[in-house]
Amino acid sequence: MTDLLADVQAWVQAGKAVALATVIRTWGSAPRPAGSKMAVSDRGDMSGSVSGGCVEGAVVTEAIQALAEGRPRRLSYGVADETAWEIGLTCGGQIEIFVEPLLAPGLPAAKGKALLEALRSCQAERASWLRGVVVEGPAEMVGSSALWDSSGRWQGDIGPEWMQRLTPDAADVLKTGTAEARPYRDGAANLEVLFDSLVPPPTLVIVGGVHIAMVLTRLAQAIGYRVVVVDPRGAFATPERFPDTVIETSWPDEGLRRVGLSSSSAVAVLSHDPKLDDPALMVALRSPAFYIGALGSRKTQALRRSRLKAAGLTDDELGRLHGPIGIDIGRTDPEGIALAILAEIVATRAGKGPKQANNSVDQSLESHA
Repeated sequence: MTDLLADVQAWVQAGKAVALATVIRTWGSAPRPAGSKMAVSDRGDMSGSVSGGCVEGAVVTEAIQALAEGRPRRLSYGVADETAWEIGLTCGGQIEIFVEPLLAPGLPAAKGKALLEALRSCQAERASWLRGVVVEGPAEMVGSSALWDSSGRWQGDIGPEWMQRLTPDAADVLKTGTAEARPYRDGAANLEVLFDSLVPPPTLVIVGGVHIAMVLTRLAQAIGYRVVVVDPRGAFATPERFPDTVIETSWPDEGLRRVGLSSSSAVAVLSHDPKLDDPALMVALRSPAFYIGALGSRKTQALRRSRLKAAGLTDDELGRLHGPIGIDIGRTDPEGIALAILAEIVATRAGKGPKQANNSVDQSLESHA
């Protein structure tokens, strides 16, 4: 959802009404997971994706109608009917989507504005939120929603009696950072609530503003990573070399502490200078960062590990280090190495297996540092 924020804000400023389409659940080979979103304006603008292109046109039409009527609607698409090749998932999957008017004349403005404020907080303050929206139930409740912050405080229009039941589940889903629809049975008022995590994008912290770092920054930003470059050398870490990037010019160990590493952080140590690399790795390898990698050949890595162990790091801590950094994609130029590094970061975050040996890159890393 944070990816859509700039577009939605621009539409609102232009006086356009906005609807939000969210994937509730999928079956089979549907290309987008639960929680995927697309924003639609009343003039047909669209931002985001709910199916990778299969049903977007139909969803835009439904969203515009939902805005005109001021009521949400639940949609289902698949290949079970004869219109599959016109409106459906011809790849063989099935998808359910909830479309809700978010900001439009005649609708209470508070709900849409509260969501936009939560998203701004998510981006600017690195705060996590969770949104719950009723996607099935009594007509008067469908479309009701609530927002929880990471401390469990909530605001919304679902109603306090239901909030007592929903709040523990909201906290549970927020811990996973995913989206999940859950049913609730209570006599005649049976509900289905879509819990949707609004979490800050992952952060890539790069130590060393070298050539590879410039390419890696652009690639990581293109897939939604927030990038921080740490380098005390003024000629390396400049806004001209790293536009739209957070730059930290203190010494690497202090810089990493100032940035604050979390379980959604990756660290790529690229300066190829032990004076900078080693202090950074001492901090990173003892942090909760999900990925730590360092540039250098196997010989460089062996010497580095010896120094770090002598400095007090344990074998388990050193075992977290990806070095040589990156996976083998058969490229040894700066652009190829940056891509290899980012591929390894993405695979690690997705829980894929240990990296494959990167012999083709090892011998070139020294010259590209």
